[in-house]
Amino acid sequence: MPQDGSMTFDLAAVPGVPETLLSDALLAQLPISQAPAPWAVRASAVVWICRGGQAATAALPNKIRAQAKAILVIGGMVRYEDTPVGRYDEVFGVIAFRMGRRIRGNVAFMAVDSPTSLVGGRTNWSMPKTLARFDGDLANDTTFTAVGDDDSAWKISATPHLRGPLLPSYSRGTALQQFPDGSLHESKLKSRGRLKPGTVEVTVESPGPLPEWLPSGRFRGGLIDPMRFSLGEPTGG
Repeated sequence: MPQDGSMTFDLAAVPGVPETLLSDALLAQLPISQAPAPWAVRASAVVWICRGGQAATAALPNKIRAQAKAILVIGGMVRYEDTPVGRYDEVFGVIAFRMGRRIRGNVAFMAVDSPTSLVGGRTNWSMPKTLARFDGDLANDTTFTAVGDDDSAWKISATPHLRGPLLPSYSRGTALQQFPDGSLHESKLKSRGRLKPGTVEVTVESPGPLPEWLPSGRFRGGLIDPMRFSLGEPTGG
């Protein structure tokens, strides 16, 4: 797992769903890795939860899929205000799964508007980041939209409808990612913030399988603002 920008790490070979594939033209323009793990960030995010099922299990990398069963999917749109690679926006789909007695998460889809973040996510944690364009804002009854760059033709929109009280939010979890050489590595995530609960109206469009496991609909969720979290160095393998 090179963290120094060396060319021995194959960015294009990071496992992910079809919407995360990188074109040769994009690969030729990417910078070297500039910010090794761990990362500590400050952000705001709209998040929602939907069911897992067979489509979500099928979206997991093959080494994880052979041992796991998806139990739910977490979708999110994030605006990062402070990170090791600067400010950027992000959309993601995380599949929570049971493997034996443990529950972990796999980032199966992720897109950002920062080439430096793309490289950092793939190199540090083998998270299949691709590029997207973003429009809108993270606010109550306001739509935030991500559109795939490089003519990939996918689009995700999220509109939170917040009705509950402002609550403290704390979470800890483990991300398990498959690296290009087939090895599995886990990273610890810790976050805290202030959550305004409600529902999130989501629209997901793609000619690929993304809407099958990260579906359109109205889901339980909310707005976390502010939010701070850290993602540690990968271990295991």
